[in-house]
Parts: sequence; structure tokens; C-alpha cells
Amino acid sequence: MDNPHDIEQIAAIKEELQTNGPASAAAKIQDYLDKQDNVQLNIAITGESGSGKSTFVNAFRGIPNRDKERAAPSGVKETTTDPTPYPHPNYPKVTLWDLPGIGTIRFPADEYLKKVGFDRYDFFIIISADRFRENDVKLAKEIQKMGKKFYFVRSKIDNNIRDEKKTRGSEFNDEEILKEIREDCIQGLEGHVESPRVFLVSSFELHLYDFRLLEKTFAEELPANKRKVLLLALPNVSLEIIRKKKGALQANIKYLAAGSALGALAPVPGLSVAVDMAMMVKTTSKYQATFGLDSESLQSLAQTVGMPVEELRAVMTSPLAAQEISTEVIIKVLSSSLIFISLMAVEEGSRWLPLIGFPAAMAASAACTYKSLSMFLDMLAEDAQKVFEKALGLNTSV
Repeated sequence: MDNPHDIEQIAAIKEELQTNGPASAAAKIQDYLDKQDNVQLNIAITGESGSGKSTFVNAFRGIPNRDKERAAPSGVKETTTDPTPYPHPNYPKVTLWDLPGIGTIRFPADEYLKKVGFDRYDFFIIISADRFRENDVKLAKEIQKMGKKFYFVRSKIDNNIRDEKKTRGSEFNDEEILKEIREDCIQGLEGHVESPRVFLVSSFELHLYDFRLLEKTFAEELPANKRKVLLLALPNVSLEIIRKKKGALQANIKYLAAGSALGALAPVPGLSVAVDMAMMVKTTSKYQATFGLDSESLQSLAQTVGMPVEELRAVMTSPLAAQEISTEVIIKVLSSSLIFISLMAVEEGSRWLPLIGFPAAMAASAACTYKSLSMFLDMLAEDAQKVFEKALGLNTSV
């Protein structure tokens, strides 16, 4: 069922079609899609030096620390000397800003927000490798005063779990350890920050612990347009995120199909099909990147989990798997579908029928686009689930 925003948008497109004609309606659809692609999201990652900010930035973007060209430099010392932007590799409008550690000589706590450019960020993630300290509390209070969201992230949880397992031996219980760490962090913040929430995260194992809870909190508190672009840029750390991504991408197919239908009115044989092919290549490439199935993303995932990339490619079964999307690839996949061939023939043939030709062409074009993109999305979402299961497994109950 369409949400209220979709119903409103569809009504506006229909009105544009009736008032100003197909070209204007098609332009309105394209403008709507372009606005979605141009939504900017700036996320500030801050905390004291050595807290794991840079490693978190890299993990969020799906880039291993060892990638010297694209990764934020990380280490035990403070490696960030100025606010540094790191755009998402597949969604460059989503930028994570690695901020200098608060309380350093160049960035004292009382001047921190001004010096790092507070206004540019949509929300802040305050990271600590142990207890949150006085500077973290000061920062949170100032952010709260200025009406923006912030989230406390306790990093390097995997190290704590490993150390406690060695110490406690047979009495070790991971859920009890996590509860103790969370309560200890919250107690240190209570009385200073209103209703503090702390998320326990391992940047090397985002599929474990609280990262999924952090993602759900973002979804509840961000505006709808920014919520969607954040979802699409998230790493695939759970099957639920893959399903949510599929749903978000599926919601746009009706607009692409409507644009295809309006394009079918062009009185030039073959033009509509050519335009649709270019759109399908672009859209399917976007699906592939969103699910992390392009070559670069697969290579990064393989490095992160310590697995040969060939093993990840081997579990992908769709004809779109592990290759660059091109017109030839799209045609090859669609040529096996009798429905597609029939609809394409109907579109071109019906264009010249008197009176009913254009409506028939529009219906065929819309149906062809909708069915084709839905099929591609299903294929790639299924491959994404298989790659996730191979790379990370399903033991994500912690």
C-alpha cells in the first residue's frame, strides 16, 4: 500500500499530466527522483583521541582500514587534525565527518563545536572506547542546547568480550558482560545528560551487538527523506537491512514506470525502448551498488571478513551477478522473458494504431519497465542475502 507521501506525489503527477501534458509530467517525475538522489546527509563522528572514530567511519562506509586510498587513517594516536569528510563510496551525498578528538590543544572542549563547524552536521555520534568522560558530557550538552541529535557509541566491545572471556573462563556469559558495560556507561552519564542512550558497537563486527539498534534509532528520529538515503548507504549487517533496502528501492519503481509510459508517446520508432534501456542500466547498477554487489564493494567485504572474493562471488546465482551492468547484460537477461518480448513488440506496434495507439503503448511500456526492474531487484536482493550469509553467517543473536 502506498504511504501518504506517495499518494500525494502521484496525485500531483496526474494533475500535471492533465494540466500541462506528458512532457511536463515526465519532467515532474524526473525532478522528484533527482531530489531523492541529491539529499545530503552529514554525520559527525567525534570523541576523545584514540576512541576508534576513524575505524567506525571506515566500517560504516564498508571500507577496510588497510585500504590506504579510501580509508580514514586509524591508529592508537590521534590521527585526525581537522574535520575530514569521507563520502560514502556508492552514495557520495552521505558524508561521514571524522572530527578531531575533543579536548586536544587545537580543539579545546569549550570551543569545539564552533571550530568543527557545528551547523553542517545532521547529527553527532560521540564515541568512547571506555567510560564517557567530562568532555563527552560537555559536548552532548552543547549539542542538545542547539537542538540536534547525538548518540553515544561505546566502541571496541569485541575487545572487552574477548578479555572477559579469558578472565572469567567457564563463568563467562556474554549477555551479562554487555549488560554490565551498558549500565556502567549510563550511570556515568546520568545526572549530566537527560535520558542517556548508549549503543555498544564493534567496528570490526557491525553485525553483532547494538549497531542494528542504532540504525533503528536513526530511522525513528531522522526526517523521512534523510532516513531513506541513510538506509540505502548502510552496510549490509543484517538480513533485515537488506529487506528494508529492497522495499525502499521497490517504492520508486512505479515512478520510473510512469516516466517510461510518458516516454512511449514520443513519435519516433525505437526511441522509447532506447531511453528505457539506458534507464534500466543506470537503475540496476544502483541496485547492485546499494546491495554491495559491485566489484569494489565485494572486494572490500572480502578483505574485511578475511575471505577470498571468489568465495563470495560463487554463492551469487542471478544472471546479473558479479559483472558490470550494461545494455548487453540487460538485453541478455530480458531476452529470456517472453513477457518482455511481447510487451516490447506491443509497444512499438500499437504506437501506430488509430485512436488507441498511444494509450496502448503507454500501458505496455509501463508494464515492461515495472516488471523488468522488479525482476532485477528481486535477483540482486536474493544475491545480497546469500553473500551476507556466506560472509557473516546468521549467528547474530547477541
